[in-house]
Amino acid sequence: MTAPLSDPDDLVRLAADIAREAGALARRRRAEGVQIAATKSAVADIVTAADREVEALIRSRLAAERPADGFLGEESGAEPGSSGITWVVDPIDGTVNYAYGVPAYAVSIAAIEGVPDPATWQAIAGAVFGPPTGELFTAVRGGGAFVHVGDRDDDRTEPLRVNEHPGAAGALLATGFGYDPATHAGDLARLARVMPLARDIRRIGSAALDLAYVAAGRLDGYFERGLNPWDHAAGALIVEEAGGRVGGVPGGRPGKDLIIAAGPDLFAALQNAIDAR
Repeated sequence: MTAPLSDPDDLVRLAADIAREAGALARRRRAEGVQIAATKSAVADIVTAADREVEALIRSRLAAERPADGFLGEESGAEPGSSGITWVVDPIDGTVNYAYGVPAYAVSIAAIEGVPDPATWQAIAGAVFGPPTGELFTAVRGGGAFVHVGDRDDDRTEPLRVNEHPGAAGALLATGFGYDPATHAGDLARLARVMPLARDIRRIGSAALDLAYVAAGRLDGYFERGLNPWDHAAGALIVEEAGGRVGGVPGGRPGKDLIIAAGPDLFAALQNAIDAR
């Protein structure tokens, strides 16, 4: 009996294989030297030649394996498909880190059902690969979340689980700040409202890694404004499958206005703190 066209286990295996291949290319190009290809929304919002090359590799590999699927990528835009599956891709999440040689960047690949809009889609498989560490984080909806260390043929796999609410000890939280200076005052005000819950704050510079680290219990929670769909498509699923909650403004889904990810109790506390005026 053949597997369904959109069998999530097949999709996550494909996402994982391509993420590792794309990550290897990104790492080679980093060793050769980074070329800034352009700026986008602001001077600080850069794209490297490697971003474009890595996304082209991912797009071509997906098209060869699943030509009927749609595609939404950070660098090359959207192309509709006919299968009901769309791949949402960030070729190098953490481009500024990548350009400066900070070893905190990731390849993020997710398969979603529905239109490529995080307000309505359902992510069904996702992979986040960190080339500097060799760690691969994966999830299938309803099938749990895992971290894999090693190559394809000999990886060590462990299940992921979010942390319980640390209570009075305070939470280790991560956040980020937008590229537009006009948004910084609001970001800092949001951070100030959250600080009473925090043991400390991290600013890693890659939303995909922030989310994977929440799933792995390396962070207690994460919040940020201004993310694009490809920033969180895979990572949000990984958090959910590790027992966490992911949302946006109170009662909403994650989107450009806000994303919050944490264990259930801390998630509620973060939402209340961020929404307080």
